[in-house]
Amino acid sequence: MAQSDMSTPLLDPDVQAEQLSVLGPSEQRGASVVCILGSGDFSRSLSSRLLACGCRVLVGSRDPGRLQPGLFPEGAELRTQREALQALVDSGGTLVFLAVYPEHYPSLLGLKPQLSGLTVVDVSNASSLKEKGPSNAETLARMLPSCSVVKGFNVLSAWTLLTGAHDGSRQVLVCGDCPSAKSSVLSLARRLGFSGVDVGGLCASRAVEEAPLQLFPSWKAPLLTTGLLFVFFYLYSAIKYILLPYLDRFENNLHHLALVTVNKALPAAALVVLALVYMPGLFAAVLQLYRGTKYKRFPDWLDHWMCVRKQLGLLSFLCAALHAVYSVCLSIRRASGYMILNAAYRQVQAGVADSWVEAQVWRSDLYLSSGILGLGVLSVLALTSLPSVGQALNWREFTFVQSGLGYMALALSVAHVLFFGWDFAVHPEAYQYYLPPVLVLSLAPPCCVLVGRLLLLLPCCSIRLDKIRRGWESERHRRTEKRRENGDTFGDV
Repeated sequence: MAQSDMSTPLLDPDVQAEQLSVLGPSEQRGASVVCILGSGDFSRSLSSRLLACGCRVLVGSRDPGRLQPGLFPEGAELRTQREALQALVDSGGTLVFLAVYPEHYPSLLGLKPQLSGLTVVDVSNASSLKEKGPSNAETLARMLPSCSVVKGFNVLSAWTLLTGAHDGSRQVLVCGDCPSAKSSVLSLARRLGFSGVDVGGLCASRAVEEAPLQLFPSWKAPLLTTGLLFVFFYLYSAIKYILLPYLDRFENNLHHLALVTVNKALPAAALVVLALVYMPGLFAAVLQLYRGTKYKRFPDWLDHWMCVRKQLGLLSFLCAALHAVYSVCLSIRRASGYMILNAAYRQVQAGVADSWVEAQVWRSDLYLSSGILGLGVLSVLALTSLPSVGQALNWREFTFVQSGLGYMALALSVAHVLFFGWDFAVHPEAYQYYLPPVLVLSLAPPCCVLVGRLLLLLPCCSIRLDKIRRGWESERHRRTEKRRENGDTFGDV
């Protein structure tokens, strides 16, 4: 980004004056003059962002003379750490951003008199996820008891700070024990174009410091589940259709490992993962019907399962999309050309003039049509899972897409497999070596989900479930709660 661009305020001066007018005098001073201790990349980016929003920026460095000219944006006042803090106090400012590594915290002990009574924002991150003991912010608070230490802005990178105010949906996690100090930091975050989120006291700083180190934490279980399912179906297909025929009849089908076997495992994994998206909802409905109330927590495993349904749905869509690409590639591989030539040669030898089979034509058209429709509906589900798309829908629209269209996608996927298998599952040759075909294994979970959904749609279940979700409680649940209140838990399960 050009230097001239960063020197231009992102907010109109009149708008800034209007925003500052709603703040108290102390918050106005703290938001207008900011001191940054440190001269690294984060300090330079933060100073550019603050200057663009009309703030006065004081940068404190241990040795300002060693900094190259033009390293900081024009308008940033480079001074020693002691001089920068003194200028902040003289200007009535209260905010100090500490942009130094935790191992350099002891160097701040000599600045205790200048830091006394100020709000110190610690922007450091944890060095690893396995650290024990107090967090960096808690250590800093013990070192500087006369300061109000606030943890915040560590989830932002230097690049994020330089990209301008177009990322206003980016959250800034803030925690601290002083409400007024947190309020000033949250106000500054909003002024910079971010979304400030108060996550509690300084005891939550460990989780805030570890947040940037997390690598897709909500995707670990879904990725592991999808990966294990794919590996299972791949190995199962390889053993049944490649290894055992080779050991039994010396039939060499090793060339199927690269494409055919993968294309057998992908749709099976996609179908089972899609069933796992809607299975926890059925378990939750059954639990509510059994308990007769919605005012009771689900088991932890069910809670976690329901929280990763979106990730499972996206992974199912990925497997289905890859299956579609692999299926298109099956017709252009060299082995398919040889198979067509061999079939034509056998037809000529048999003297067959017309090999048209009406049942096979219907089968192929139906399974292709249901597969294309299923992939199309899955695409809609994947699009509405994006925050920018989902936020444009109201609750009823979102529920219709994710639930109504979701079950439609599951039903179309099941139909796709059934039309593909046709009557293959009932033929004895499909169970060679006493192993069922892959399509039979992959159909079991989604069929159970669809049957369970149909049972819940029965009036005896749907009416009671709707009453429970509107706040009604069964008499049995009320009696149980009354016994617990009286201290009588005998017979409770």
